[in-house]
Amino acid sequence: MTDKTDVKKTLDAYRAVRGEVRVLDVPDLRYLMIDGRGDPNTSPAFTEAVQALYPVAYTLKFASKDELGRDYVVPPLEGLWWAEDMDAFTTARDKSRWRWTLMILVPDWIDAAMVAAAIERAGARNRPVRLDDVRLEALAEGRCVQTLHVGAFDDEADVLARLHHEVIPGHGLRPTGKHHEIYLSDFRRVAPERRRTILRQPVTAAGA
Repeated sequence: MTDKTDVKKTLDAYRAVRGEVRVLDVPDLRYLMIDGRGDPNTSPAFTEAVQALYPVAYTLKFASKDELGRDYVVPPLEGLWWAEDMDAFTTARDKSRWRWTLMILVPDWIDAAMVAAAIERAGARNRPVRLDDVRLEALAEGRCVQTLHVGAFDDEADVLARLHHEVIPGHGLRPTGKHHEIYLSDFRRVAPERRRTILRQPVTAAGA
């Protein structure tokens, strides 16, 4: 029996401390991805996206264990979030204007063929509505700032405002790319006040 790899423990990009903002370089990583838009609390597309990603992720995990002899903990759900006017996300919190990509990390030893096979197997029984929308894609974020938020998602606004209007400019940086959240807690099972979420923002030099 091999030990399970857990990216939350092995990848530095999954390290964050509450009240501490880190500047770090995130390596290129590959994810299962699915897109959507609208309020995640009321949009059926959001629920359907989650229901499509997890069967593929777990099918991949078992295939890796059975076929490659490499077991791992299924990584946490993640999301990229943006809006045409980012104030709709960072301060106004107008969820009807949000766009998003939900993601689950794919370990680097799993190839595209295994992912394609996992998607096909995941649809063999009780086929998820949005299974055909799941794709494998690399994400290159590079230099980022991130911190840990503990609490309800709706309480992120103050942290995000400080990140975007104080911390990032204070480091001579400016935001680039999409706001990134990593859900270390399963929000389907953990009370809002106890949820642990990494908040990440790709950045570049202010003059670049």
